[in-house]
Amino acid sequence: QVQLVESGGNLVQPGGSLRLSCTASTSTFIIYAMGWYRQAPGKQRELVATIDFIRTIKYADFVKGRFTISRDNAKNMVYLQMNSLEPEDTAVYYCYADLRTSATRGDYWGQGTQVTVSS
Repeated sequence: QVQLVESGGNLVQPGGSLRLSCTASTSTFIIYAMGWYRQAPGKQRELVATIDFIRTIKYADFVKGRFTISRDNAKNMVYLQMNSLEPEDTAVYYCYADLRTSATRGDYWGQGTQVTVSS
């Protein structure tokens, strides 16, 4: 019924860039907001960035202007352009979607894509 599929994770050197993509497949829900969370080994999952349907954006403080989130409402896709990557950015990055009907809402997650920043 609902599927979020991420792509774009990879091994990159410090200072490098990656672009993550996520496609949401749903025929039932309205996609209110989409975004990205990440989870490093031994740490809790944390917010990276979110964007709602009117493109209100929220970034985590650690992004520091290095990451840019964008969204294509027509394609049900969200992107995360990550520049100036640091080893501390190494984590599994999860796509997130806030999906709603007139009476309900729910949080949905993708399977995750690995980002490794290392020389």
